[in-house]
Amino acid sequence: MSDKIVFCKGGGCTAKLGAGVLSHILERLPKGARDENLLIGYDSKDDAAVYRIAEDTAIVQTLDFFPPMVEDPYLFGKIAAANALSDVYAMGGDVRTALNIVCFPEDMDLNVLGEIMRGGSEKVMEAGGILAGGHSIADDSVKYGLSVTGVVHPEKIYPNNQGKPGDVLILTKKLGVGIICTANRIQEASKAAMDEAAASMTTLNRRASEICRKYRIHACTDVTGFGFLGHLHEMMDNRYSCQVYAGQVPVMPEAVHYAEEFFLTAAAQKNRNHLEGHVRFEQISFGMEEVLFDPQTSGGLLIAASPGQAGELLEELQEEGLPAKEVGKIMEKHETEIYVL
Repeated sequence: MSDKIVFCKGGGCTAKLGAGVLSHILERLPKGARDENLLIGYDSKDDAAVYRIAEDTAIVQTLDFFPPMVEDPYLFGKIAAANALSDVYAMGGDVRTALNIVCFPEDMDLNVLGEIMRGGSEKVMEAGGILAGGHSIADDSVKYGLSVTGVVHPEKIYPNNQGKPGDVLILTKKLGVGIICTANRIQEASKAAMDEAAASMTTLNRRASEICRKYRIHACTDVTGFGFLGHLHEMMDNRYSCQVYAGQVPVMPEAVHYAEEFFLTAAAQKNRNHLEGHVRFEQISFGMEEVLFDPQTSGGLLIAASPGQAGELLEELQEEGLPAKEVGKIMEKHETEIYVL
């Protein structure tokens, strides 16, 4: 079994179940008695669970794992870890511990697994956390990720759905990694495009999250499997509408070109179908539409910031070297939820 076959069959956040399927299942799960210390649970469709353990401390719990989307096991380990750690940062928290989640074929070279876990371990250390153990099972294909515990002050949590009309929407990373990885699997992506995608996917959202804590942030989420528009839909929470300025959205240039060449993912089409009726495009190219639906692996933070502080926040994010941009604003509820202009 070659590494290319193992590592290039539709991994990363393109492998996730669609939002529509998940909602259908989660709505029917028994909830049990309400616990007032569970500050955020899955019913809010948020990035992680948050549970208060003291007046000034809550734990953030999350997990994420998926099949590979790149051929290099070490790079895959770094990407998968950065992606899993991101949910803690999207909640405004700090990473404390992580546990490995491993699915691996018994007849495959264990050195490959060692490289995956080495990449993951390095990212946990970069996050300031401790890799404390994990769990593995024999499987017919490779999957890797982390279960992560972080901490946050109960009054300083970033929910994903508490934005307010007038808030400025800021995105901290470029879109397009899903499309670029798809093109790469069929050897159509340039080295420059793939290098840019890999650099983005291995960049922690730690500094972006830390910078946000200086400003008035009403809502935050990281952009992953449901794509930019899918996570924006969750942010609106059926209570508000928003405008998106397509020309200001940070995008990896070759991603639009690859989308126009129809190097698309099934996951992006699931996102498009799920959002039917919620999004209106105004003279937006097909390629740009696809980028906005594109599932992101280890994507950036999407922030709803108070308009009086958004400019200063954006400036500081950019000074940090992040490709952050103002990408829209939240409005009172209109006939359509998301207007892409």
